[in-house]
Amino acid sequence: MTQSSGYPAPRARPWRPTPAVGLSLLLHAAAVATLVASPGLWPWVIGGLAANHLLLSAAVLWPRGRILGPNLVRLPAAAAARNEVSLNFDDGPDPKVTPRVLDLLDRHQARASFFCIGEKAAAFPELVREIARRGHSVENHSHCHPYAFAFFGLARLRREVDAAQAAIAGVTGRAPEFFRAPAGFRSPLLDPVMAACGLRYVSWTRRGFDTVYGNADAVLQRLTRGLKPGDILLMHDGAPVVLAVLPALLDQLGARGLKSVTLPDACRDEPAA
Repeated sequence: MTQSSGYPAPRARPWRPTPAVGLSLLLHAAAVATLVASPGLWPWVIGGLAANHLLLSAAVLWPRGRILGPNLVRLPAAAAARNEVSLNFDDGPDPKVTPRVLDLLDRHQARASFFCIGEKAAAFPELVREIARRGHSVENHSHCHPYAFAFFGLARLRREVDAAQAAIAGVTGRAPEFFRAPAGFRSPLLDPVMAACGLRYVSWTRRGFDTVYGNADAVLQRLTRGLKPGDILLMHDGAPVVLAVLPALLDQLGARGLKSVTLPDACRDEPAA
């Protein structure tokens, strides 16, 4: 498959569990061995496993954490030194909102990364191609955007990620390099899928909650409070309020000497984790 962006297609890499995940795997193996050797200890074994799963569940609900695997929450230091930030848009493409978002970005010569849902990319291929044609990157936000994504088993996670990779690459000719889970809730089983697909997991530095709040000023304040080089700002190109937020946000970026770039461009000097 050719890459229209000049970046190589992501390659699978060996999976190395984080210390927390590795400890969890060891705990499960020890639990099995303990039950085989001493079945009467089952209450203690079940209690230990329950505590372990409780901690993993807490990690799922911490979108910016790194307990479950590498997580890009800010751009690399080299990008920050270039006064770069990255505007990210999730859940698209939206046939009504996305074209207007593209026009606003063009007016400010800003580039962004669009985390598209695979089904929507297949439904609106010309719009996805237009995103790429204007110099933005199209990344993976799962195929169907299931809200139970974090609770899927390994095989179903892989199907969701693979299907979106195929749908987006089939439209743009470029396989996504980055992935963000639906609602930012990351499964403890997701990291080996990321490794197998050669994808990097990304969350955000700050988000505007534009799908929750309809007040443009409130969304803008959330995105710009403490804004500095290297930030990853999360919005949604299916939220109409973003059309009121984006002009002011882009003006503020310009006033602060910040430049919005795609994630692949921001990370071009940094090897994948």
